[in-house]
This record gives sequence, C-alpha cells and structure tokens, in this order.
Amino acid sequence: MYTGNRATICQRARYNDDEMVAHVGLGGLDLDPGLSALLGDTTTEIDVARKNRVFCNRNLRMDSIETIGFDMDYTLALYHQDRLEQLSIQLTLDKLCTKHGYPVAIRQLSYDPHWAIRGVMVDRQLGNVFKLDRHAHVGRCYHGFKELDADKRKALYRNEKINLSADRFEWIDTLFGLPEAVMYTTLVEWYGKSGTAVDFDKLFGDIRTAIDEAHRDDTLKSVIKADLASFIVKDPLLGETLHKFRSSGKKLFLLTNSLYDYTKVVMSYLLDGERKAYPSWRNYFDIVIVGGAKPAFFNELRPFVQIDPVTNEAMPNVEVKHLTRDKIYQGGNVIAFEQMTGIKGEQVLYIGDHIYGDILRLRKAHMWRTAMVLQELEREISVSDRLEAQIHDLELLDRRHRNLESEIDWQSLRLKKIQRLLDDSSHTNMHDRLEEERRMSRASIESLRDRAVLMETEVDSLETRLDRAYNPHWGSCLREGNENSRFGEQVNDYADLYTSRVSNFGPYSPLRYFRAPRRPMPHEI
Repeated sequence: MYTGNRATICQRARYNDDEMVAHVGLGGLDLDPGLSALLGDTTTEIDVARKNRVFCNRNLRMDSIETIGFDMDYTLALYHQDRLEQLSIQLTLDKLCTKHGYPVAIRQLSYDPHWAIRGVMVDRQLGNVFKLDRHAHVGRCYHGFKELDADKRKALYRNEKINLSADRFEWIDTLFGLPEAVMYTTLVEWYGKSGTAVDFDKLFGDIRTAIDEAHRDDTLKSVIKADLASFIVKDPLLGETLHKFRSSGKKLFLLTNSLYDYTKVVMSYLLDGERKAYPSWRNYFDIVIVGGAKPAFFNELRPFVQIDPVTNEAMPNVEVKHLTRDKIYQGGNVIAFEQMTGIKGEQVLYIGDHIYGDILRLRKAHMWRTAMVLQELEREISVSDRLEAQIHDLELLDRRHRNLESEIDWQSLRLKKIQRLLDDSSHTNMHDRLEEERRMSRASIESLRDRAVLMETEVDSLETRLDRAYNPHWGSCLREGNENSRFGEQVNDYADLYTSRVSNFGPYSPLRYFRAPRRPMPHEI
C-alpha cells in the first residue's frame, strides 16, 4: 500500500494529459475554512472544457509580454456566423442583380453554408473549389455540387506544380470570405444545370466585387449596427479577461482594419459598463488604432493619422509624434509603433483571426508573438470529443490495415523467393515441398488481400462518417485525410497560440509559461 503524504496524492489525482496543474493549498496544506470561504473558488485551466482552452504551438512566456494587441472583428467581436452569412449573401445578390446584370432567378436559389469552410481554394479558371493538405496536394475538389474523382483531380492538379499565388486561385482564409465560396459553388452548379455558358473567372470577380461594395458603402455594416445583438456575440467574460491582463501590468492596444465609426459602435456594445472601473471601452486600451489596413501595417510604412472621435474624420494637419491613451489613430505601421512605444519584438503579443493579414505576414517580417482566434475551433473540438471512441477505432483499424499490408508484402517476397528456387534446377529434390509451399503462400496472400480489401472498405467508410460530422463536404478545416490541411499547417507554423475566443485566456495566469507539446517525427513513434 502507498503511504506517501496526502498532498502529493491529491496533486497526482488532478493531473491530466493536457494540463499539469494541481489544486493544493498553501504549502500543500488545507486552508482554514474561513479563509477558503473568503478566497472563494479559483478557476484554473484544468477546470475548463477542452474546447475553451488555449493551445500552444511554440513556447511562450507571458511574463515576458509587456503589450498585448487585439484585432476587433472575429477576435474581440465574434459574429453569429449563420446570420452574418445570410445577410452577406442577400446583399451580394441584390448588387449582382441590380448592378452587374445577373438574372433575378439567382435570388431564389438555396445557398447552403456547408459549401465553404476556411482554407478552401477557388480555381477561377475552371470553376472548381478544392481543399489542400499541408503538402499542397488536392485532397478533394468540387465543380458546383459534383465532387471530382481521383483521376480527374490528378489530371487537373497533379501533372504540374500548382502556383497558388497566381491570379487564377483565390484563398478563402477568413470567415468573412465564406459567402464568396458558397455563392460561387452554388452559381457554378446552377449555370451548369441550366446549360448556360458562364465565364468562371468573371463570375467570381463579380461576386467578390459585389461583396466588397456591400462592405465599402456601409450597406452591410449599417444593418449590423442597427441590430448588434442579432449579429455580434456579447461575451460576458471579455471585460474580465482584459482587466486581468491590465492588472498584471500589461499594456493593451486595439489594432483593427475597421474604421472608427464602426469600431466605436461595436466596442461600446461589447464593453461599455461591463466593469465599474471601465465605464467606456476605451478605458481598457492604452492605444487605439483603426483603419490599420493589415497586412500593410506590417510590411509598409504608412503614416499614423489622428482621428477626431466626434466627427470620425482624419485630422491631416496634426503630426503624430506619440501614441497616447486619449487619442484615436488611423493607419500607421509596425516600425513607427515600436519607435513611439519603445516596446518591440517578442515583448508584444498580437491576437487576431486572419491567418494571412494578422498572423503570417506579421511572423514572417517581425518578431511579435502571435495568437490566433479560431471561432470554429469550439465546434471542431466538440465533434472530436463526441466521436472520440470512433476516432480511436479508426486509428486502430488503420494501424491493423498497415500491418496487414506489411504482411502481404512479406508473403509476396517469400513467394518470389520460392519461385526462384523452383526455377533453379539444382533444387529438384525439393521440388514437391517447394510446390506445396508456393500453393500455401498463394492461398495465404489471396486470403490476406481479401481481408485487406474488407478492412480498407471499413476504414474508408468510418473515415467518411467521421469526416461528415465536421462538414458534409469538406470535413475538418484543420485536417485533410491523414495530414493537416494547408490552413491547419499554417496555424501550426505561424500562430504561437490558438484558441476559440479571447476570454479563454481568463482562467490562465497572465504570467503563464505556455509550453508546446513534444511532437515526435515518424521515426520516433
């Protein structure tokens, strides 16, 4: 019987695979009941559901972070995605029909949001939408609602290297961009069924232009501003999380591409009056930068311009020499930001949602640390948790299938060796025994191959069912087959941390040392 002290046993009992956190009293002793009541319960990451945790790709010491920056849209302000997509599609259809000459019949089509996830690629030349794995291999591809088979995919995309930076391809890497892919897929299908010739490149260009017009002329944002509760998720823990960062001595700044008129309305809705010490959302932030034009903020030298918070207009005659709490700024660049604040490099953590505009361009050119908000991560993890047993079964079946194939390879090599011995006249005295061995080996190989075919069918069937649980057409946005998707690999490579919402940082210490899990190479497994 184990006779170690009780505190040690309690610590071990509360450990899990993801978070090595122990709930113990001061010095491993039980606290006085009165003091316990006064202190109350303290929530730590071990108490948080996995879908609400912060995950680490690269070790990051929060105690070395002096300043934390935030994007607004899809970072501080999460959207009700289904409603926003419906609104975007409706407004885009209005503009396509009234300004771009498209038939009114397209208004009556059903635009299923499942036809797009983050990370799909649009082929404007051929009218296809496809998903890549981390090696840029096209794992699945649709033309309209028809999935192309492996031979067709290979003929189109495997005979020569794809130049994904070419104008022919459009990368759907933001949640704002999903309606483009949904509409494109639906209209390619509709034109195909109607027998009407269509220029696939022009079709996508018109969809993007119409959506951009809806954003630019305030058509979209005016609807959102008129009914914020219907479109924006108000996270009750957001203010507390920002306060916790500030209380640990960190400075906070807002850097958004939205202009001040929209930023002011959204941020007021999210934070005004949430805590007594912060009557206005601006009290949380030491610096506010709107119209940042990311990724240009990170790779160009645009000047900072001060904004009049009353008129929302730029003040061009005011030279910006310092960034202060009581001012609103527009534009700017990372070099000037670091010079004016005196904080640079790995002292800054920037949290955003756009893999290219917020994360990738920043990490490639500068030393700021990065955290990515993946709003869809909550659902992805919920599905994984719900299907944990089936996922385990798939891994087991896949491993058995690989072992079976290895056995077939071994038996095939053995059969070839037997055949060579039979062909060698020097072994005539062993002919009958070799013939019997050949017969038995052939029978064994045939039996193994039959089992392998059945197992492969079972693996494919289970894999398809699991895939469709995430999305009926595309599966998980972070995975493609046995690999990370291209999007998932970029999150892995460029986001030091990732999580589903900013308030997920709340249960963690602002001085936490986030540690990345050890990732073995194939030969280490």
